[in-house]
Amino acid sequence: MRLIGQPIRRVDGPLKVRGDAKYAAEASQDGLLHGYVISSAITRGKIEKIDVSAAQLDGVRLILTHENRPHLPWFDKKYKDDDARAGSPFRPLYDGKVRFAAQPVALVVADTLELARHAASLVKIAYSAEEHEADLHAQREQGHAPKEPQAPPQSRGDADRALARSALRVHAEYAVPAEHHNPMECHASTVLYGEDGALTIYDKTQGPQNSQQYVCNVFGLKPEQVRVLAPFVGGAFGSGLRPQYQLNLAVMAARELKQSVRVALTRQQMFSFGHRPHTLQRVSLGARGDGKLTAVVHEALAETSRFEDYSENVVNWSGMLYQCDDVKLVYELADLDVFTPLDMRAPGATLGLFALESALDELAHLAGVDPVQLRLINYAERDQVKDKPFSSKALRECYAEGAARFGWSERNPSPRSMQRDGQLIGWGMATGVWEALSQATSARAVLALDGTLTISTSTTDIGTGTYTILAQIAAETAGVPLEKVRVELGDSSLPKAPLQGGSWTAASAGAAVQQVCQQLRAELDKGPPSKELHFEVTSEPDKERQGQYSSATHSAVFAEVAVDPQLGTLQVTRVVSAIAGGRILNPKTARSQIEGAVVWGIGMATHEHSRMDGALGRYVNHDFSEYHIPVQADVREIDVIFVDEQDDVVSPLGVKGLGEIGIVGVAAAIANAVFHATGKRIRELPITLDKLL
Repeated sequence: MRLIGQPIRRVDGPLKVRGDAKYAAEASQDGLLHGYVISSAITRGKIEKIDVSAAQLDGVRLILTHENRPHLPWFDKKYKDDDARAGSPFRPLYDGKVRFAAQPVALVVADTLELARHAASLVKIAYSAEEHEADLHAQREQGHAPKEPQAPPQSRGDADRALARSALRVHAEYAVPAEHHNPMECHASTVLYGEDGALTIYDKTQGPQNSQQYVCNVFGLKPEQVRVLAPFVGGAFGSGLRPQYQLNLAVMAARELKQSVRVALTRQQMFSFGHRPHTLQRVSLGARGDGKLTAVVHEALAETSRFEDYSENVVNWSGMLYQCDDVKLVYELADLDVFTPLDMRAPGATLGLFALESALDELAHLAGVDPVQLRLINYAERDQVKDKPFSSKALRECYAEGAARFGWSERNPSPRSMQRDGQLIGWGMATGVWEALSQATSARAVLALDGTLTISTSTTDIGTGTYTILAQIAAETAGVPLEKVRVELGDSSLPKAPLQGGSWTAASAGAAVQQVCQQLRAELDKGPPSKELHFEVTSEPDKERQGQYSSATHSAVFAEVAVDPQLGTLQVTRVVSAIAGGRILNPKTARSQIEGAVVWGIGMATHEHSRMDGALGRYVNHDFSEYHIPVQADVREIDVIFVDEQDDVVSPLGVKGLGEIGIVGVAAAIANAVFHATGKRIRELPITLDKLL
């Protein structure tokens, strides 16, 4: 049976269509109580007084504040999680200090959600506000190196000297505003309280075991007392990597009342925690007259909270994507009165590649060299940062196949030279890159006597198609019909798996499932089983072999835009994305991943902007009526190409991961197309009509 590589429909699709796929806020139990979070009305300061007397209505069971909360540990390590950064993690209701706008300051628990919300409106809170600073521009001279950077930038050579001697020079500043994840499913936690005090928690998370360990550490519980489930996740994109504050509050209330409690955040409250950080970047490129790079300088300043240092790999890509001996990379953080930023689809790369690929386009125009040809002139055959060969790199093929599909050869290089139906037409392109990783993951296989094969691992499916690809791998490897395979995910009691993030799940969980099913198949080859068969393995990446290479996914993104010269309105009419992502396990779900990422890239380029009011210190467009994301009318033709690429270093399956590579480079390709259409270089996202007029 050849199932791996086939466009199998999602095995969990029927459950979702029927409404049988239950999410965190849908788990229920008789007597379930509902909690509603009260958010702070100031950005920085302290709570002077909380008056709950008017909210003590019939049916209101508990009002939790910092004044009556249960005893909680004060050590930072008790609040750390698998995605925590340097600093002191936020602790809900720990004290009366307000650290950021819309911080949770109280929780009202009642028989119904409506009653909880009404009672919350009756709670009176007096604050003493302090001066705050939430504007990155105001702190641009106060940058500091991260305490624990994810990957410290590695400069080489003497970029400043090389830049000064370069025949061609580009100097530009680029800006990307804060953006919020906004998955379809808002964050929620339903805590079902057992008779023995054990907790069964349905949580919106990308790591059930991460949430489990967090709850155990904070509340002094043993792992066997806490089970976290997330069998279905309505999108997360990084927002579920860390336990969000509703989990802490729901557990706190359930343990106080010894009853089951649900706490679900509103869409507005989804803007009260982590986000893609506002980032300012300066890029300087030096080149010979033919476009060959002689110097690269990439400096970035990003926001972080005052209590944690959140860092991303923003500038590092500029040291490895193109061949250049003199490179200077600087990455700094500025402390603001905001919640700690959070990983958001392709964290750092979407920001850094917008700046780098825009600057490359500016250099191409200055040198009079075709943008694709410029990238080929500077093609890196080896990772200069790690001084290692690539495990695979079919980026040349991405350029060639993407350009051919797009019709790039028909492009007139002069800005404002192409028109259609009275509109200015622009064609732009950019390169994308993302790291290709795998992690240690465990999986279990149980073959029943009726021929049903159950595959289990604790990783989640956040909409990526994990249920489907694992079923395909299991069925083909074990030699069992696909309809006889059952996949269990999103349960902390299942075999250990890392957070679902970083585009490593297909490579990691896939390898574990393949390995456990190989053991099962070897047993079946001995003859028909007389009893139920059980196997469990932990798949470990070959670190010694992987250490000899640099591994990454790559892409070439081509975009067409139409701009109305009178009104400044912008439409992204066509995108071609050519992906080098190793072996494609399922073309249908893989294409869906890239298409969704491209849509998000369109949003990043032309819509998304979490608008900070500096005077208030809060985001003012905290709902879908004002926080704009692409809708059906904004999404036209998207063409996805999977370039053939062989790689058995990242994973024995040959897969490299697709979750993030699809968004990287999209915003830059669109911005470059806008310049080609209009002759205007927009260096601050999003590209809105006021910037084009």
